Amino acid sequence: MAASRRTLVRAMPAYLDHAATSPLRPQARDALLAHLGATGNPASLHGAGRDARRVLEESRESVAESLGCRPSEVVFTSGGTESDNLAIKGAYRARRAGDPARRRVLVSAVEHHAVLHAAAWLEQREDARVELLPVDAEGRVLPDALEAALAGDDVAVVSVMWANNETGVLQPVERLAALCRAHGVPFHTDAVQAVGAVPVSFAESGVDLLTATAHKVGGPHGVGVLLVRRGIQVAPLLHGGGQERDLRSGTVGVPAIAGLAAAYEIAVKEQAAAALRLEALRDRLVEGVRDLVPGVVVHGGGADRLPGIANLGFGGCEGDSLLMLLDAQGVEVSTGSACSAGVPQPSHVLLAMGIDEQEAREALRVSLGHSSTEADVDAFLAAIGPAVERAGAARRVRR
Repeated sequence: MAASRRTLVRAMPAYLDHAATSPLRPQARDALLAHLGATGNPASLHGAGRDARRVLEESRESVAESLGCRPSEVVFTSGGTESDNLAIKGAYRARRAGDPARRRVLVSAVEHHAVLHAAAWLEQREDARVELLPVDAEGRVLPDALEAALAGDDVAVVSVMWANNETGVLQPVERLAALCRAHGVPFHTDAVQAVGAVPVSFAESGVDLLTATAHKVGGPHGVGVLLVRRGIQVAPLLHGGGQERDLRSGTVGVPAIAGLAAAYEIAVKEQAAAALRLEALRDRLVEGVRDLVPGVVVHGGGADRLPGIANLGFGGCEGDSLLMLLDAQGVEVSTGSACSAGVPQPSHVLLAMGIDEQEAREALRVSLGHSSTEADVDAFLAAIGPAVERAGAARRVRR
């Protein structure tokens, strides 16, 4: 029996795609399961409803403590995409209602598609004028570029992510938020990748709207938050029972929210120690790849980054081919954001950094998380050399 279990463990894939989703933490699973069988709508006044409301508000208080905000600033949503859409569309509509001249929406060129597509929808349907903030060669928005773009009194909202989901590069969020505050413009940040990976405090950052989700830190899928600073006006996208401060109507999923709160609590508690461990794993992986594949490039490697993400460029190899060859060896990685996987286009993030189209197609994203081990790194290093050799040979044949 013991030998059989050891064989099963060795046969498990080396999962190196935590930036797409991270395995459910035991604490989050326990919290989720503890409330799955409970009956009661938090909006109901009877005993079962009051019990559900108690769990909901205790979870809200826990999330507020984890993210450095007031409980009243926590709005529960279905995840990062909904939170981004509520922030961008809701803030835009609220600003336009008060001042029709505020038509401009500023977003960085390296945003997640949930932000980019929400902004594009406003441009197509609601008379917005979207402007992409340029980034430098490492993928960072320069404060001077934002300050120049804020000239005038026609900006409705600005959105720049805290940490990039493809390269892990961190943005100067506090400086950007301060610029927006000086111009009286609400500032939103997508912190989906940052929470649990680096210190995140809503109050200290100065941002007005912050997106986070559960499944990136080992919580359940389908639940997230939008933090809304007191005094910031956001028009709701959903209308109904007026739940979540009238910003997000609909019966909330109490079990999932309890799981989210538990995941945030443990991720934030362990953040400092986890960062040191993951950075050491990432650096060993990168150095190992450099020994095996001379000329490999680390995109965004010259900037401050999340400890668990490495975006690697393999000259002469298609990233998609490498991904499939690694997958066949039980090593699971990504060619970029999971939301754009399978789309035959180079990464918009890498293109915005000035990387040419062919190089952008040669990139792999390796992302580590709370369950990552030395054995996962060993498995990647054992598989990457042969994969690069086969992918390069196949490309030469096609030519």
